[in-house]
Amino acid sequence: MSEDLTPADFEADAGQADALDVEAMAAEIKALKEQVLRYAAEAENTKRRAEREANDARAYAITKFARDLLGVADNFDRALTAAPQGGEDVVKNFVVGVEMTAKALQGAFDANGLKKIDPTKGEKFDPHKHQAMMEQPGTDVEPGGVVQTLQPGYELLGRLVRPAMVVVAAKGAGAQAGPTSASGGNPYGASGEGDPGGSVDTRA
Repeated sequence: MSEDLTPADFEADAGQADALDVEAMAAEIKALKEQVLRYAAEAENTKRRAEREANDARAYAITKFARDLLGVADNFDRALTAAPQGGEDVVKNFVVGVEMTAKALQGAFDANGLKKIDPTKGEKFDPHKHQAMMEQPGTDVEPGGVVQTLQPGYELLGRLVRPAMVVVAAKGAGAQAGPTSASGGNPYGASGEGDPGGSVDTRA
């Protein structure tokens, strides 16, 4: 025996259908909002990445040009090192002119973010900025310390263009040298680290 449906039953069914439709639309709207936000975040990330890459390209566009000019700076340093002491006024004026030109070149480097790396004696060897060309005993320098700078290095806005070539105090050198690690780790690395790439180039 079938049940008789009343108008109230139809209204109830219609109300339930409307409620289901509203819930479905609300869920769809929520999903669409999340999708829009996700796309907006991706677009913003892409924009920032493009800006960062463009800034890097502009900042480091002069890297090759700067590297080529380093040879000029090296020649100025060599000329000043070999400059005669005393002598005639003409020679003195020439040396002063070379010094002024070298300073002007270094000023141009500084103005464009090209910083000189010239470690002092006793400074700790930094494998990220220095290249060890040889070892030698140094009674007044701790093991792994810089004994002498053979050629200064340069970095452009924090990025290494050329490492400073240095002589490093040999392991066991120095008045306060302590025992080295039995693991045979790099004596020029930080404490507890392995070889960070600062091995000694003995071919120099």
